[in-house]
Amino acid sequence: MFEEIISKGEVGTVVLSNISKDNMYDDGYDTFTTGQYPNNYVWYSGKLWRAVSVNNEAKTVKLVTQWNISAINYSSGSSAFEGSYMEDWLNDTTVDGFLGNLREPDKFIATDAVWDATEDDRALGSITRPNGETTVTDTIGLLNIYEYQTSYIGSSAGNGYLNNGLYWTTLTPYDSNRVCLIYYNGNAVNNSSLYALGTRPSINLKPEIKIVSGDGSEENPYRLEGDNDANLSGTLLSNRYSGEYISFGTGENNLYRIVSHETEGLTKITSAEPLKENGVFKNIAFGDNVYYFSTNTIGSFLNEEYLANYVGSENSGMIEDNTIWYLGTVGNGISYRLAKYTDINMSSLTSNITNAKVGLLRIGEMMTGQFEQYALKNSITSTGLTTPYWVLTPFSTSVVYYTSSYGTATAKSLTNNPSIKPSLNLKSNVIITSGDGTLQNPFNIELSN
Repeated sequence: MFEEIISKGEVGTVVLSNISKDNMYDDGYDTFTTGQYPNNYVWYSGKLWRAVSVNNEAKTVKLVTQWNISAINYSSGSSAFEGSYMEDWLNDTTVDGFLGNLREPDKFIATDAVWDATEDDRALGSITRPNGETTVTDTIGLLNIYEYQTSYIGSSAGNGYLNNGLYWTTLTPYDSNRVCLIYYNGNAVNNSSLYALGTRPSINLKPEIKIVSGDGSEENPYRLEGDNDANLSGTLLSNRYSGEYISFGTGENNLYRIVSHETEGLTKITSAEPLKENGVFKNIAFGDNVYYFSTNTIGSFLNEEYLANYVGSENSGMIEDNTIWYLGTVGNGISYRLAKYTDINMSSLTSNITNAKVGLLRIGEMMTGQFEQYALKNSITSTGLTTPYWVLTPFSTSVVYYTSSYGTATAKSLTNNPSIKPSLNLKSNVIITSGDGTLQNPFNIELSN
């Protein structure tokens, strides 16, 4: 009976009620969840989050994604969060940014959240709560280095639950042009803001949002009222949300995720993990130049062998035959927007395009991150669960981006052999027949009559 009572109610109350006192830290402003395995998982808008803290006064609940959702250049060189490409991407309300792909953000999220981006070059263990010298008001932000540090109080840095075994950035400047990051063993490092860094967005849920089911575990995360749809049979897939899971494809490669609805009425999807053959990630060279097209090495594989052997005839009919793939070049210190547009104001689309049935994701797109641990907690030992994979965007005239096995994005020469995460658009009349879009119960889909 006790479990039933505390599993439903306002999100902040439920989260703290189900965390032991040993896994809480109250600094007078926020009450943080701590430890290695707290049950603070939340499923919202197609993504798995962790409940980091509850504000003592406002009762808002800070969440951060469990995995790296994408990787983008932080800025043109400054470590300041305000005015950065990272801030732009997180709060971009178009289909090209994070906020534009969230479900009803005005309903669920505090849009006037204050993010403390005060510079701090101290080592973990010496860091104290920032003094508010530099703050930014935004709907979406990142965790700061102090908030990361609170997750392992009473233990070592690598053992805290916020160490996801990947390499990801905070919004805390280390100096004028470097930002504080978390290494995949859980320690803090710093890196240039010019580079494409692993990104874990953070939001603040409104205090009145209610948990209606779940126990906070990874297998049964908390579900939010208004985001716990049931009986979706007959619903158009184009009405669903980035990150939700779909049964699609064949054999061991039968799980996909929604990326976005970039083309009106269509649903862009990508494989949930890079392609495998007999349990081993499939590797392939890119081609003979940096521009993707359907007849180069990787394009030929995707539009021929992949369709025949990895998708199958039953699913192929659901794929839109002709999709535009944007091929704008993005070097270090360049905005993610130039992968698709001619300028950062998005006034016109790039003329560097190709048409194909199947392609790849571009730099800065949703679902271009890593969704498993690269390294064991508090270790640099690889798990073998992630692998580098190609991204569509040229870095220069000789190299192309790839997502690294630990979650950043950088460039590789065309003769290298990363793995491959196909992307494609599903037709406007694809409907859901069953499932709720979670990893445990992905959507089953078909073409409507």
